[in-house]
Amino acid sequence: MPWRENTSMSERSEFLSFARIPGANISDLCRRFGISRKTGYKWLLRSALGLPEVMDRSRRPHGSSRRTPPGMEAHVLAVRQRFPFYGGRKIHHTLIREGLDHPPVPSTITAILDRNGLLSPQRRRVRNWQRFEAAAPNALWQMDFKGHFGTERGRCHPLTVLDDHSRFCICLAACRDEQGKTVQEHLDTAFQRYGLPERMLMDNGGPWGSSGQGLHTRFSARLIRLGITVSHGRPLHPQTQGKDERFHRTLKLEVISQRPAWHDLQEAQLAFDAWRPQYNFERPHEALGFEVPGSRYAPSPRTYLAALPAVDYDADFEVRRVQQNGRVKLKSRRFFVGKAFAGEPVGLLQADEAVWDVYYCHQRIASIDLSQPPSNEEQV
Repeated sequence: MPWRENTSMSERSEFLSFARIPGANISDLCRRFGISRKTGYKWLLRSALGLPEVMDRSRRPHGSSRRTPPGMEAHVLAVRQRFPFYGGRKIHHTLIREGLDHPPVPSTITAILDRNGLLSPQRRRVRNWQRFEAAAPNALWQMDFKGHFGTERGRCHPLTVLDDHSRFCICLAACRDEQGKTVQEHLDTAFQRYGLPERMLMDNGGPWGSSGQGLHTRFSARLIRLGITVSHGRPLHPQTQGKDERFHRTLKLEVISQRPAWHDLQEAQLAFDAWRPQYNFERPHEALGFEVPGSRYAPSPRTYLAALPAVDYDADFEVRRVQQNGRVKLKSRRFFVGKAFAGEPVGLLQADEAVWDVYYCHQRIASIDLSQPPSNEEQV
């Protein structure tokens, strides 16, 4: 049993003084001072040998066979220097990919970083998210703009497109604006290289979302015509596109914030182009079991053709052309389906006695309920 911390030195000296008295009852003294007989006799022996009486000896071993060898520690620190944002787990898997047979476990690497002052005290230790991912590459792409930042020659609007299944970065473009034409140019380039996805997820802002004009825009209508299903996230819920949002955090930390100032879009694009292969093919991703995104991605077999396909509907559909105000006529009434489809043919398919679903190409874009009373807006 150890000495009480607050008065250990004084009580130890007092105990030894009493214990040295001829005929002293050592067992009784140990009981009175609240220590074990083993502790009492240990200090009597140290006193008899002339050793310091009042200070505890360090319990740290003289050597440790389990301590990381200096060469291995230097290797860990070298990886950290190359990738200053990697933690213990990512460095562990990087060492394995570099051919190291028995790298330190992640906790040991974290300890090495800690004693070398390379860990942020604000690092997050608890992870409480729930993950969802598409079943295969190109089943779903997420698309969004990273918050813009300034350059000496204007603002840079980073456009990002991420494959949901693999986290593979399809597109990372330094854009001059967030207009549909600008996005379409970069997407067409991505489609030519990687093919067409089955579905794309985006938020409700421009150029792919519209408020007051219907859910879709001309931009998203073009995607539908290419055979891509367009989905929009819940309003005010950016976590719907959580993977792309997380990618934005990494992009900001590892690229955008690394320079105090950017000259122009060309300089930003050069930095993006240098970092994207590293992200896709070198950087271990925790959500992928520390594999790299490129190990789980393959281009889509759905080939992109610049010419838009014709809009055709089966015989089960009633075809209507959308008016310039975004409405279609059915049973002598007019219903709003979206200005994005003005001038385009849509297919109406009866789903119930009074309910008709409205399709543009393969995607349902609206529903008409004839049982509802006419509104004043129908005449607009």
